[in-house]
Amino acid sequence: MKSLDFEAQSTLSYALSNGILDLDRVHELCMASKREQAKALHPYSITPPSKEGERWRTNYTDRNGKRKTIRAQTEEALLDKLIPLYLDRENLEKKILQELFEEWIAYKAQITTSPNTILRHRQHFKKYIASSKLYQVQILKITEILLETECNRIVREFNLSNKEWVNLKTLLNGMFEYAYRMKYLQENLMPKIRISVKFRQVVKKTGKTQTYNTEELEKLNTYLDEMYEQTGDIAFMAVKMNFFMGLRVGELVALKWEDICEGNQIHIVREEVRDQVANEITVADHTKTHTDRFVYLIPDALEILAKLPRTSEYIFMRDGKRLTSRQINYVLEKYAERFDLQVKSSHKLRKTYASMCNANGVPIDFIREQLGHASLSTTYGYIYNPLTEAESYKMLTEALSRKKDGAQEMDSPDNSAVTTASVADNMASNMASNVVSIKAFQSKKLTVPKMSSNVPTFSNA
Repeated sequence: MKSLDFEAQSTLSYALSNGILDLDRVHELCMASKREQAKALHPYSITPPSKEGERWRTNYTDRNGKRKTIRAQTEEALLDKLIPLYLDRENLEKKILQELFEEWIAYKAQITTSPNTILRHRQHFKKYIASSKLYQVQILKITEILLETECNRIVREFNLSNKEWVNLKTLLNGMFEYAYRMKYLQENLMPKIRISVKFRQVVKKTGKTQTYNTEELEKLNTYLDEMYEQTGDIAFMAVKMNFFMGLRVGELVALKWEDICEGNQIHIVREEVRDQVANEITVADHTKTHTDRFVYLIPDALEILAKLPRTSEYIFMRDGKRLTSRQINYVLEKYAERFDLQVKSSHKLRKTYASMCNANGVPIDFIREQLGHASLSTTYGYIYNPLTEAESYKMLTEALSRKKDGAQEMDSPDNSAVTTASVADNMASNMASNVVSIKAFQSKKLTVPKMSSNVPTFSNA
């Protein structure tokens, strides 16, 4: 704190000596200010008494990472107990990284709606930092060099990939940014940290592992149809239908009949979520990105919907209960087990949808909208080659041979009749032929129109 100059000291002394300044009142105002600061810094909730005889209470985390309870007769008395924890310089100088983490994670829990995020942060901190030199170091003694050295050691010894390091970096950056905002530190050191060791090389994913190719899709669809005919289990139709919608599995199992809209679309507004801490599964009235969207239902999807009984508000039911994400994945696991194949999870259905659309010329930005991605870069990460090697080779041959074999034909003036307008007319005609009345669907009097041979579609085998 800046010391008072001679004139200021004289003025203060005069005010006190002549009763102009009430020292007790000054002390009262200072304590009130400290209580407000301590309350603002305290990450835990402060609970008033719920009945007579109880006291005000709150929690705090000690240096050993243990949560303790503080109680007092009044809120003011409780805040007085918090002042030394946050405002005393001596206490700040003793604060170690472990304490900072517990304080930060308590703050994060107050501002996030995802308990799974908090759980992951705790797991990462325990795995990477608990064995680090940083764990018990006083935060005021953590230098840029110490932090950078430890971060590089962690990357090297745990053989982290770039993605794994980014996850850990997010945690550390959150902690140090919190310390900076709380005035514990003069700056956040994390933006200065450079990783010079090499990250673990990750084998690049391919369509062979990330999607069902055309042959695999045909075999899986045949299996799903047969199993549905034998068992009547709607889970098989739910899996098949998602090849035509590309939804997140949590969105798929949360669909309701009321979500079906005019214009052959379905409104995606909710998802199934699992609280990993409480081990509870619920349906949340939002999607992963907290934005709704409308997904088109092609005739193949409408045909599946027409088969399903309406026994509940949810579309996909089994034995009177809504299907869960786990049950969808179980279908795919049993299929792989039966035919001795590598398991491809429900998320691979979503990637197959995106890849099939792309391979058939659907504009990438339209695919992005259907998937519900905020950016194209995310959508590009879902695009793989969903064709077999034979199909890929045939396309490659046709692409590279087209100019040679078709040069004369393309240069011929007789072919100029194929105009943009005629192509647009043909597309409009195809779209019109595929419009299915939603009223007919709702009344179960559904007649599914045949897709035009000029429009590429998924296999409906």
